[in-house]
Amino acid sequence: MTAPHRSTQRIEAYGVRLRPFRLDDVEDVAAGCADPLTQHFLDGLPDPYTEADARLWITQDAPAAFAGGGAAYAVADPTTDRLLGTVGLSHVVPQRGQAEIGYWVAPWARGRGVATAATRALSEHAFATGTARLELLTRVENTASQRVALAAGFRPEGVRRAALAVRGGGRRDRMVWVRLADDPPGPAERPLPDLPDGRLTDGLVVLRRLGPDDNEQMYRLHSDPEVVASRVPPEAPTRDEIERRCHGAESQWLVGSAAAMTILDAASGEFAGSCMLLPDQPASGQAMLGYSLLPGWRGRGYATRAVRLLARWGFDHVGLSRLWAGTLPENAASQRVLQKAGFRREGLLRGRLPGAAGSRADSTVYGLLTTDPLG
Repeated sequence: MTAPHRSTQRIEAYGVRLRPFRLDDVEDVAAGCADPLTQHFLDGLPDPYTEADARLWITQDAPAAFAGGGAAYAVADPTTDRLLGTVGLSHVVPQRGQAEIGYWVAPWARGRGVATAATRALSEHAFATGTARLELLTRVENTASQRVALAAGFRPEGVRRAALAVRGGGRRDRMVWVRLADDPPGPAERPLPDLPDGRLTDGLVVLRRLGPDDNEQMYRLHSDPEVVASRVPPEAPTRDEIERRCHGAESQWLVGSAAAMTILDAASGEFAGSCMLLPDQPASGQAMLGYSLLPGWRGRGYATRAVRLLARWGFDHVGLSRLWAGTLPENAASQRVLQKAGFRREGLLRGRLPGAAGSRADSTVYGLLTTDPLG
């Protein structure tokens, strides 16, 4: 699986150079590993990280990675040869042709595609020397690393619960991204693209991706009695549930499971509500949408405008053919929103939803096709 001379090889591809570490990298390694962002996301680093730690890495730990069948390359600028970060292979399982790839990028090199370039370069080298499967693990909230994985051709494969211990105690989940030797070249396909310019707007309302800063407003929204009544099941969420939802929203978007957005007033930027596109039948080009508003923003047409924006994005940018939404039979206000947006009532599903105290609730179903006119 591995080449015995790998530790002495230099790999130049995609605008970066992978080379062995040298003692003149000590200062840059120390600065990169002492950076707060590196410390936050890279488990197991000494804190504080000193030049003595960097020297130990260069003289002992990096060579040991190669000796164990893995790799620990310095990522360098091919013109100046200055250190930009590191990329390596660990947790090698020769009998399975499998390894784990990981990296970090120095603060002075971020935002230049260094991590993606280094990951692509080492992945292709690993496949050329016998590796069949590479895994890349990320924290759920580390969406920058998830974007690197996608750009380097890795596909989401699931979540390993409590996979790694973290500094300060406790354990955290890790998302698993995988690339196989025979996967097609280039970035992995994303079912849900980013919003154009980061938002959708009709001049009165703005839709943007849900994020960690929306915790408090989302908790207030989903604690409203009318919103709770339409939840499945009709129970108010805890603050922890809302926090996990907000912190995981971008990750869900990247893997294509849901596009959760906030509804904002365009003039003031105030939070008015939230909406979501949920691809429930990707193979048939179908997705469900949902929405809710704070009481002070109801009756102004904001929900209808948000649904129209969401529907047009789903058809024009996601490539959907059909959208649907469900409401409780007694929720006349939500039904009017859907009708104004062009949805047609398609029927009643008896006992479709879990209700309060173990009961079941009916659901009216509304549908919109890409060939239908938007209201």
